[in-house]
Amino acid sequence: MWQRIQTLYLLIASGLLVAMYFQPYGTGFIILFSIALAAQLLAIVALKSRTLQMRLSNLAALLLLGLQIWMAVSYFTADPRPSLSFTAIFPIVAAILDFLAARAILRDELLVRSASRLRSSKRK
Repeated sequence: MWQRIQTLYLLIASGLLVAMYFQPYGTGFIILFSIALAAQLLAIVALKSRTLQMRLSNLAALLLLGLQIWMAVSYFTADPRPSLSFTAIFPIVAAILDFLAARAILRDELLVRSASRLRSSKRK
């Protein structure tokens, strides 16, 4: 389980989102990245269903992209510009890691399908 690269991508992305909990963000932001974090953690434990794992990682990535856009819009529309912290780039980095994990999951799925196709052709 831990030796798969997509698990490592999802763990690093989850770590980035956990680090965002310690920054002062609004309630809407916290709810959105909590949902994305839950999707990532579910994708980590859904090892038997690769399609569910891929969909959850894509969902988390899309939620994080939406969160990043929302954070950028709220930053640029605020009258007194708040200071920008280093953790403001964590959602986009986590989204990139989620997309990389989804790509690795797809690669695993294609490998399993080709192996099962080879096995079924040998039986005949």
